[in-house]
Amino acid sequence: MDEKKIFQEMCNILKLYTKNPELLDTATKETHILNDLKVNSARLVDVVIKCEDVFGISIDDDEADKIRTIGDAVEIILKKAA
Repeated sequence: MDEKKIFQEMCNILKLYTKNPELLDTATKETHILNDLKVNSARLVDVVIKCEDVFGISIDDDEADKIRTIGDAVEIILKKAA
């Protein structure tokens, strides 16, 4: 799976957890999940779990702690899915 497809799938996943899904229409890799999309930290755990299910990977706690932006998540998924 390429980076663009992973980014699109991440946006689809985040739509379930953000208070304002329209923000994802203009999202970039630099979009901060907590600050820009207003996903709370408890929901970020749900996002990580959903990513593991969708992409068939396992994200450990140290990696999950590094996810701040959509791009951070995409990079981890790219490495894990390779």
